[in-house]
Amino acid sequence: MNAQARAAYINARIIDPVAGTEVLGSILTVGDKIWAVGPDAFDKADSDGTLIVDCQGKCLCPGFVDMHVFLGESMDTTAQSAAAGGVTTIVIQPDMNPVLDQVSLVDYIERQARDAIVRVHPMAAATKGMDGREMTEIGLLQAAGALAFTDSRKSVHKAQVMRRLLTYATVHNALIVQHAEEPDLADGGVMNEGETSTRLGLPGVPAEAEVMMIERDLHLVAMTGAKYHVSIVTTAQSIDAVRRAKAKGLAVTCGTAPPYFALNELAIEDYRTFARLSPPLRTEADRLAVIDGLADGTIDVIVSSHDPHSEDEKRLPFSFAAPGVVGLETILPMIMEVANGGHVPLPRLINALTAAPAELLGLPVGRLDKGAPADLLIFDPNIAYRIHAEDFVSGAKNSPFDTRPAEGRVLKTIVAGQSVYAADGW
Repeated sequence: MNAQARAAYINARIIDPVAGTEVLGSILTVGDKIWAVGPDAFDKADSDGTLIVDCQGKCLCPGFVDMHVFLGESMDTTAQSAAAGGVTTIVIQPDMNPVLDQVSLVDYIERQARDAIVRVHPMAAATKGMDGREMTEIGLLQAAGALAFTDSRKSVHKAQVMRRLLTYATVHNALIVQHAEEPDLADGGVMNEGETSTRLGLPGVPAEAEVMMIERDLHLVAMTGAKYHVSIVTTAQSIDAVRRAKAKGLAVTCGTAPPYFALNELAIEDYRTFARLSPPLRTEADRLAVIDGLADGTIDVIVSSHDPHSEDEKRLPFSFAAPGVVGLETILPMIMEVANGGHVPLPRLINALTAAPAELLGLPVGRLDKGAPADLLIFDPNIAYRIHAEDFVSGAKNSPFDTRPAEGRVLKTIVAGQSVYAADGW
């Protein structure tokens, strides 16, 4: 389509993540922007030159915004995997080689992203080399395009460094993102500490390692007034700590990923390395607490935590296998498990994947407002199938959900008014 081409997505079950509503109607786009939304958004009498897409009663919502993606493959492959999963914006973590801790490196990612089929943005390292000692040039990196600042899989473990980061971040209204894990307590651990780790003979990471780091940081947030985000919460204690901080009015947010509300520590029975993550899978009580946190809004965003690894990195003894799973192409079926189970309304889950992360990062996407970018997702919430990792667009197949029965499939992904993924027949 040319810059001012019109497209009408009709007969759709429109999910508005901000209003929290589901209505039957249409979305009209002009060029790369949304023009109208609702039951009267499109008049067939004025359809000359308009591309009409009949959604056949399927769901239509903003494309997903994933703020926690590791670039373990080429940007092109990662972007195609994202499009297949309904993700229209990905935010790359800074633990690359070299680490994204300089303006020139952030600028390089920004330039590479111009050719990607989805929107790609970087986070920058919070400390130089992600070594936790000296903070990076937040102002310059932000001006170059960094959306937030994090040491990715590493905690900023020195309290004084974190205090300086939060203090300096307030000057630039920047977001500091923390991997919440007290490193001394977590040192050497490869799974959740408890009865299961003892039975399997594997060193554990106690749940307290997560909440201790969060509670320390919350005191620093109260001191500085900064914006602070926990990248992934996995335990009931952590969720309660964030819940209390929000009640006090602190600018605190948090996210989680599908494995933490779809699986528990028993998924690693038989030493299944595809279920080794960082932070690790927790108890069933923690899994249910994550779902409760999504339901009441304590957990703000859902991320894929997409982290591709080769078979050589995964098919090792459990303690030596690399932590991480691919996740871009399984977000939708995993949230549909929660929605179809009646635990969390679908619009709330869609909000955690669209408007909430977009607002947190200062991006104009993730909404269905007139003039917003025409980044859209059409999906069937009910189609039943079995997940097969061999069918992923991603070259990596390290999914803990391989062979799992599922519902919910991406039918069409649109970025800036252009189709970037379509299932057969779409």
